[in-house]
Amino acid sequence: MSIVFVPKKLRGKAVINQETIQRLLDENDQLIRCITEYMQKGRAVECVQYQQILHRNIVYLATIADASPDTEPPDNSSDHLEISP
Repeated sequence: MSIVFVPKKLRGKAVINQETIQRLLDENDQLIRCITEYMQKGRAVECVQYQQILHRNIVYLATIADASPDTEPPDNSSDHLEISP
């Protein structure tokens, strides 16, 4: 079961930290792999439950991102090569 599904008595009390977000991202990776595998085997019906969990996880992550204070992305300009015409 997805870690997003928290019992009602604990809702709103979940600690959102980098570890929780990484676990969700890892879970999403596994879900995508399962969905892909089932699709390759022609078992699209079995994909629906995994797609629903993936959708909920993505919506949850988007909600976290929207609620986070705006932060400046790190300056990675030195990481990019500039190509002159």
